[in-house]
Amino acid sequence: MNVTIEKQDSKTLVTLQGRLDTTNAADFQVDIQPLMDDPEPEIEIDCTDMEYTSSQGLRLFLMLQKTVNSRKGTLVMKNMKPQVKEVFDITGFSNIIKII
Repeated sequence: MNVTIEKQDSKTLVTLQGRLDTTNAADFQVDIQPLMDDPEPEIEIDCTDMEYTSSQGLRLFLMLQKTVNSRKGTLVMKNMKPQVKEVFDITGFSNIIKII
């Protein structure tokens, strides 16, 4: 999985490419750690090129959402492929994380 993180004004834009699974979840956690350290997170995750997420990926998205909530920030995921959105829907994560 390739992760690109860039700051635009007060918003952090994250672009995901590829598969998020057990083989790279630890690397993804390292990548998003600075986002969880932000005192006022405003995060937008572009999933246009994300092909798949496993339960490990879902756990990390949940961890990020909980951290963002605790800091009164925002997290939005956008442009999910139907097969990825289905995983979020089936697991109930669509009710926890804002997806546009």
